[in-house]
Amino acid sequence: MRAHFTRHVFRPHSHDAYLFGVTESGAQRFRCRGAEHVSSAGMVMALNADEPHDGSAAVAPGFTYRMVHLGPEVVREVLGGAALPLFDRPVIDDPALRRALLRLHHALAGGAGRLVRDERLAEAVTAMVRGAARRPGRPAHAVGQGRAAGATARRARELLTAEYARDIGADELAEAAGCSRFALYRAVRATYGVSPSELQRLVRLRAARRMLAAGTPAAEAATACGFADQSHLSRWFVRSYGITPGAYARAAGRAGE
Repeated sequence: MRAHFTRHVFRPHSHDAYLFGVTESGAQRFRCRGAEHVSSAGMVMALNADEPHDGSAAVAPGFTYRMVHLGPEVVREVLGGAALPLFDRPVIDDPALRRALLRLHHALAGGAGRLVRDERLAEAVTAMVRGAARRPGRPAHAVGQGRAAGATARRARELLTAEYARDIGADELAEAAGCSRFALYRAVRATYGVSPSELQRLVRLRAARRMLAAGTPAAEAATACGFADQSHLSRWFVRSYGITPGAYARAAGRAGE
């Protein structure tokens, strides 16, 4: 994706992939991990999969960026099955990574051959790993609590993912997760940075995105994915991704040609 925004405000959302962006001009302001960050021209934004963030222009002229989404399975394949990198800094001043990401973006957007795309992908992932940092360790009891909360949240997410179109209540979700409704809320919030209802919406948006890319009409995708109607889907799609479902479908169609 390459885009310029001036007044658009991204609502808090996350992606099921690594998100790497290069700010080409202006500056973007966003909140992530409880703090505000600014990416100005030449900086790299590096977000881990499922990391909640928002976004808006930090200067009146707005900002232009190039963005690349890399699924964890793609990164793992490039690394030969090695442990996935985690990024502690949402904004990075790394010229080598910036150049590698721009080269990858140009190859993907410019219709380069498969071999060139794979080579640029390997270059970019290598540059990413070189600048990656592990999260600091935590006390043993905190690790245990975090693992328990993570397992609870994952069980809830599995149900939401499997039955994203159905109106699942808090009691049913908590029962599937093996905890109370309030414990479920805390676990999902601690693990994914969003509430269970917001997680459900993100799962539905991702399902709709897949259907749109496969050629399903927006109205049909909206109904199939649990949205009230096409306008409901469009409203949240724009808030989360910055483009309309129709624009995304057209772009996905061109990419598949």
